[in-house]
Amino acid sequence: MTPQTHWISAFLEAQAAELGAARNTLLAYGRDLQDFESWLTHQNQRFDAVQQSHIEAYLIQCDAQGLSRATRARRLSAIKQLYRFAFEEGWRTENPAIQITGPGRDKRLPQTLSEAEVDLLLDAARVSGRSDRDRARNTCLMELLYATGMRVSELVGLPVSAARGDPRMLLIRGKGGKERMVPLSPPARTALAAWLVIRDGLEDTRRNAGKPASKYLFMTSSAAGHLTRHRFYLLIKEFAVAAGVSPAKVTPHTLRHAFATHLLANGADLRSIQTLLGHADVATTEIYTHVLEARLSELVLTHHPLANEGARTSSGIMPPDDQ
Repeated sequence: MTPQTHWISAFLEAQAAELGAARNTLLAYGRDLQDFESWLTHQNQRFDAVQQSHIEAYLIQCDAQGLSRATRARRLSAIKQLYRFAFEEGWRTENPAIQITGPGRDKRLPQTLSEAEVDLLLDAARVSGRSDRDRARNTCLMELLYATGMRVSELVGLPVSAARGDPRMLLIRGKGGKERMVPLSPPARTALAAWLVIRDGLEDTRRNAGKPASKYLFMTSSAAGHLTRHRFYLLIKEFAVAAGVSPAKVTPHTLRHAFATHLLANGADLRSIQTLLGHADVATTEIYTHVLEARLSELVLTHHPLANEGARTSSGIMPPDDQ
């Protein structure tokens, strides 16, 4: 057992023994702290040498991965509790996390994009990249994401086997290994076919160089073997800049929200959207009814000719008496 692993196990034992923490809570703490431990290892850092700047850098990395504010707040909470425990145990002479304020939980409705903004992003992806290969890959990434509403981890980790045979439906393996089928739009199928031709050519080159075949649709030479979530996060920001859409409102998850909101606006029912998104509970999907209601209210208040009472009276148009 490494010293860092010992820190985590001792902390979890104390949480269970002293606070009676529930099993699910302990599992969540363990997952969050193991992720932090993995990040520290890549930075050649140890728990006992961590400074405030390291924790802040880790939180920035979590944000760059597209993790929700709630997830980032939970991870910071786990780190704070770990270092409070370490301080009380005498493992540290100071607490490096004590002055860090968390992002808080985002209680606002999820931000989404209009259909026009999504079209601009798709157009930008088609022309973004230094080569035909990059542009074909970028187009395929964006078309698949918007056509299916996949999570970014599901998108970048797609196996190439799922894309063979010009599929009308794409098999997606989601959270907990659960599988679901999502239909592909004609533009997504076209982009997928074009990328597969280029991707298979790259695979032939790799094979001729004695490298093993890749099982991923978006293969790279990274340690993961495929395009990383962080790299795609940066790509989608580049597309936003090129499209003239505010980068602050564009993330991989925003496209997932747009997928669901646009389906709902065009008549899809919640149960179908739940299935397509891979939500375990329809209550999670119901947030999109509130998103749609908010957007419709904003549309009316902004564009309806009679929405501005001042404009109505100043123009000489008075509201009729109640009948």
